[in-house]
Amino acid sequence: MLERIQILICGGTGCLSSHSKEIRNEFDKVLTEMNLREEAGLIMTGCFGLCEKGPVVIVYPDEIFYSHVRVDDVRDICEEHILKGRPVERLIVTDPVDKKKVKNFSELKFYSKQKRIALRNCGNINPLDINEYIAKDGYLALGKVLTTMTPKETIDVMKKSGLRGRGGGGFPTGLKWEFASKSVDTQKYVICNADEGDPGAFMDRAVLEGDPHSVIEAMAICGYAIGSNQGYVYCRAEYPLAVERFNHAIGQAKELGLLGNHIFNTDFNFEIEMRLGAGAFVCGEETALMASIEGNRGMPRLKPPFPAVKGLWGHPTNVNNVETFANVPVIYLKGADWFKAIGTEKSSGTKVFALGGKIANTGLLEVPMGTTLREVIFDIGGGIPNRRKFKSVQTGGPSGGCITEESLDTPIDFDNLIALGSMMGSGGMIVMDEDNCMVDVARFFLNFTRVESCGKCIPCRIGLKIMLEILERICAGEGREGDIELLLDMAVDIKKSSLCGLGQTAPNPVMSTIRYFRDEYEAHIKDKYCPSHVCKPLL
Repeated sequence: MLERIQILICGGTGCLSSHSKEIRNEFDKVLTEMNLREEAGLIMTGCFGLCEKGPVVIVYPDEIFYSHVRVDDVRDICEEHILKGRPVERLIVTDPVDKKKVKNFSELKFYSKQKRIALRNCGNINPLDINEYIAKDGYLALGKVLTTMTPKETIDVMKKSGLRGRGGGGFPTGLKWEFASKSVDTQKYVICNADEGDPGAFMDRAVLEGDPHSVIEAMAICGYAIGSNQGYVYCRAEYPLAVERFNHAIGQAKELGLLGNHIFNTDFNFEIEMRLGAGAFVCGEETALMASIEGNRGMPRLKPPFPAVKGLWGHPTNVNNVETFANVPVIYLKGADWFKAIGTEKSSGTKVFALGGKIANTGLLEVPMGTTLREVIFDIGGGIPNRRKFKSVQTGGPSGGCITEESLDTPIDFDNLIALGSMMGSGGMIVMDEDNCMVDVARFFLNFTRVESCGKCIPCRIGLKIMLEILERICAGEGREGDIELLLDMAVDIKKSSLCGLGQTAPNPVMSTIRYFRDEYEAHIKDKYCPSHVCKPLL
């Protein structure tokens, strides 16, 4: 063998739930029996992205992509492919777009229009081995920043790159760092928001599971830039694998002196600890998140003062989410101009989306800002299965809105999605077909935000409850004349008067579905009929 064979097995949560760990153990057993264990490396990686085809196994250097692999298939792969060099045809992935076998996974249309920056190492390295991250230029950016740049120069590069927060708000990251750096205090904090609560979203989880060191490196760079020596990662306890791998990565970084005191033989000291949340959606809001870290009930507070001035335990604090941090090391290695050249004028770089719902290729994808919704849904996502007709796509999770076919050619960026009545959010993208009732969709998302409301402010606590009661009445065939207008009036009032982003954006699904599918609301109210045959009382 001229090149050592490497067998990469997806070790993300989705594939692990489909027995990929048992598949790895079977590979180890069979290869040992065949005396091939020394010739073939076995690597459990993070998520490859194409979750629809899991469990996934990729064999290098041939780049053969095997999909839906079972434990019983392992011996065939070892005997035919590893030993004899003949790929197992029945397991080779079929492109869901043109229905053809694709031997080289890079030829899959799912990947052809992607550009992976935040996900650059997911599926390529063993997340439990820091040496594999270092081999991919890991911690090189941190070394460069600490030994050749001042904190101000570090912030200037981030500002020049145009990176905007990927957690939903889209606030310029460099500006956020600058505010925290200018706050005068003996103690400052860096927080990574990994409290990913949107239904259908799992971008942050995938990064923490597949490339935890990228977040550690980025947090240390941020700490140097703003003058902080302590970082916290706030992650939901429902992500046990992410928590386990990230804590393992912290331990490895400490062992190599990449966390702790005098990093890279400089005067910079930085530590990271992980804090677990109990799954409250409202704790994704940064002030509620900080209250939870402090041991208090996770409830938002009024801003100003902003966290950059008065944050965790009253000290200046910078909060960015996982995906934002995952972009940081590459910016310092390849330059702000390189990053700025990707995407659009006002939205630089790429965006990771979790594609789900009525779509052929469910999974994670990362595309340059400015890619159209049509390209994401049909060219990458493979379109709507079962020959059904596309109806809408919900972006931004419970805080977002529904976008129709007429807007599919809209370039994706922060401003364009807001103009359509939706938002970028953290990156959840749920596709719906003609069988989805849009009134029921609005009811579903509003029920989610009502349940997750902390109840601190009246507009959110009471207003969402009343709006939900109206929607439930409509879905039950008891809608009244004027209900649509009442929903819109209440939505405007709640958006204007709620304390935090949860309440301010909670009416979005209702407003957008009325904007684009008012006829469905009218059919429910006036005709007592559900056009999609979803609302059972109206069948």
